[in-house]
Amino acid sequence: MTSIKEDEKKEIPEIIQDPQTKSTYHRLRFFGKGGFAKCYEIQDIATNQVYAGKIVSKKLMVKSSQKEKMAQEISIHRSLQHKHVVGFHSFFEDSLNIYIVLELCKRRSMMELHKRRKAITEPETRFYMRQILLGVQYLHSRRIIHRDLKLGNLFLDDDLCVKIGDFGLAAKIEYEGERKQTLCGTPNYIAPEILTKKGHSFEVDIWSLGCIMYTLLVGKPPFETSTLKDTYKRIKQCEYSEGIYLALHTCCAGPWKTFGTRYAQAVVNDNTRKMRYRVPTTLRKPATSMIVLQLQANPALRPSVDKLLRHEFFSSGILPAALPLSCLTTAPRTDQLEGMMQRRPLNEVNNINNVGMAASIPAQVKAEPRTGESSSHRQNLVALRDQLAALLQSNLKCRPECLTEGLSDPAAQPLVWVGKWVDYSDKYGFGYQLCDESVGVMFNDTTKLIMLSNGVNVHYIDRHSTEKYMTMTDYPPELDKKMKLLSYFRRYMTEHLMKAGASVQVRESDGLSRLPHLHQWFRTTLAVIMYLTNGTLQINFQDHTKIILCPLMQAVTYIDVEKNFRTFRFSTIEEHGCDKKLYTNLTYALEKINSVLSTKLC
Repeated sequence: MTSIKEDEKKEIPEIIQDPQTKSTYHRLRFFGKGGFAKCYEIQDIATNQVYAGKIVSKKLMVKSSQKEKMAQEISIHRSLQHKHVVGFHSFFEDSLNIYIVLELCKRRSMMELHKRRKAITEPETRFYMRQILLGVQYLHSRRIIHRDLKLGNLFLDDDLCVKIGDFGLAAKIEYEGERKQTLCGTPNYIAPEILTKKGHSFEVDIWSLGCIMYTLLVGKPPFETSTLKDTYKRIKQCEYSEGIYLALHTCCAGPWKTFGTRYAQAVVNDNTRKMRYRVPTTLRKPATSMIVLQLQANPALRPSVDKLLRHEFFSSGILPAALPLSCLTTAPRTDQLEGMMQRRPLNEVNNINNVGMAASIPAQVKAEPRTGESSSHRQNLVALRDQLAALLQSNLKCRPECLTEGLSDPAAQPLVWVGKWVDYSDKYGFGYQLCDESVGVMFNDTTKLIMLSNGVNVHYIDRHSTEKYMTMTDYPPELDKKMKLLSYFRRYMTEHLMKAGASVQVRESDGLSRLPHLHQWFRTTLAVIMYLTNGTLQINFQDHTKIILCPLMQAVTYIDVEKNFRTFRFSTIEEHGCDKKLYTNLTYALEKINSVLSTKLC
């Protein structure tokens, strides 16, 4: 009998050929799955260019409606070419599968960003929302409604450039005034006119953009509830999630009247019909205004993309020209954002010098509060404890080789982990190297130094967790000894130690990052336990197996003795079981988390 893994290899061959163009692709690592499709990195053998291969088994495409839907998706997507739309390269089929060759967005979707960060800062939101709006502006200019705009369909490349993808529900408006009738979309982002079946057009995308912006700034979707019925009820009533009631005339007074008197008056008139909206008090006035404008129950009152791009939200604070990759897991430095002011077009971003950038904030731009820092360290540990306890109490099956590659979830893979470590705590402290070559030392006096992978920028965290920024050549004299020790730890680990998970590609930090760092560590007779400030708990066992646990992604990355690096959601392990070694490691992790929480060390 053949194994599931062998069957998968037969159904998705290692060498894939386009029968028309004769282009040949080498199937590389598994990238993820969704709906009917599995996604792999595939490499054009002739050019070495790497793409995302969206592969759909013909066994799953049995209904004519499914085939028609896929044909429409391909027809629409292949007609598009824009820097903020996932690039469409080609499509073809063989006797087993349909293959769609797309631009590879290695930083995955904004849903993973949301899970790791929850709420993000206003400057980051401006950065992302401007790109999303430009992409939607292009779609609407081609008379295409996406109809499923959500964080999971907004992909990120290596420069954190947003790419709109997944056109499975997209439709083309064939004539002026046409209203589509199909009930479609994702519950948290679906517009009220779709639910009430009144017919819909471009305005449904504007509604979804409002939901996206709210989610980025607040940390959760505006209409989310525990049941689909209640979510739909809130959407129909335009009732936002928790917050205070804020009348529309409050949002629409002031500088953003530049939309024009007629439009501002229409919004105020809507308020006279007692339409009131819940918007959290933590949001500043321009952000609140832009969200409310998009989340109008009446689609006729929602502004066009062109008007939204001119909204004061984009000029009322910092609009970065670029963001570092560390923003995927940790809020950026305030001074870093000041140094990345939008002074040039986005296409010049790649020419920005990564080290030593500095720029003053214009007088009219006020300092902004940092929103959406991750939950406290203790809260993350409590969440992880509860997740592991539920998993291990669920009659988990222990059986060998049950967790195949197809069950792994690369999207949940940790962005940061400890690749090397050295314990010199009998004299100085604990040194470690992160997966991107950044190096940190947690000194015995609980202060910390972190050198970024560029070997220049250094972060110092004092006993009160206050962060200070310096370089290897410019630092306070009192830190001289610690800076020398940092260099020593770095040199020792580079020369003597092998890096855990070294086979996983990680881009070098860009020198302006604000990285997670070691919050707590301890050793036992069986393992070294390391807890990072982004909620990641890593345990390196004496037998050279390792687990990296993340409560935010609700997943574990397992590095076995053969150095295989695979990530599984807890829900997948609960459904399919795991081998005895991983079960033992997870049980040990729960035991140590309980120990830490009981002593209140975290």
